[in-house]
Amino acid sequence: MDDRKIVLCGANAYEQKYYFNEDFNRIPDSIKEELRIISILFTQEVGGVFMIVFEEDGSVALQTESEEEDITYDEISCGLLINKIRRDRKELLESLSLYYRVAVLHEDVSDLLED
Repeated sequence: MDDRKIVLCGANAYEQKYYFNEDFNRIPDSIKEELRIISILFTQEVGGVFMIVFEEDGSVALQTESEEEDITYDEISCGLLINKIRRDRKELLESLSLYYRVAVLHEDVSDLLED
């Protein structure tokens, strides 16, 4: 994982675990629950490890990886599902990016809303 990226949350199908970065506890519980559902459903459908991360510039990225010997990991479904999440949850992902840019990167919110 790139050191300049910060994991917001993720799920691991191999260990059947969900992780949420406690540094972002100020995010409303309803959003945290939505992120948990997205992450867990992704790994149940595709397998592997799924993460929602903040890039260095504040944008939100969806990342997935699998163990090399995992023959059950479905790369085609993975790509399709990531595109579906980006499309269906566009507003959520944009809001998370705005939150990160204001709360963590300390950018001026008025400049961001003009974009």
